Amino acid sequence: MVSTKTVIRNPMGMHMRPAGMFANAMMKFDSDVNLVANGKTVNAKSIMNLIAACIKCGTEVEVQCSGPDEEAALLEAVRLIENGLGE
Repeated sequence: MVSTKTVIRNPMGMHMRPAGMFANAMMKFDSDVNLVANGKTVNAKSIMNLIAACIKCGTEVEVQCSGPDEEAALLEAVRLIENGLGE
């Protein structure tokens, strides 16, 4: 397993559009991808779980990836978050 911490930067946080974009990007990987935020661990491949986690702008999240392509999944997840999730 690999993990790193980063901060949600987009102004509206993890609402429907960025959650959908993030989940779809993570589904391309065989590894399990989770976000840990506000004391909760959520499946980053689930749009509904991401939205339900109420992850707001400025929230520190830990991205955890485990599986055959974990390094690539982690790099892509961090890239998306640090670039504002398309916003």
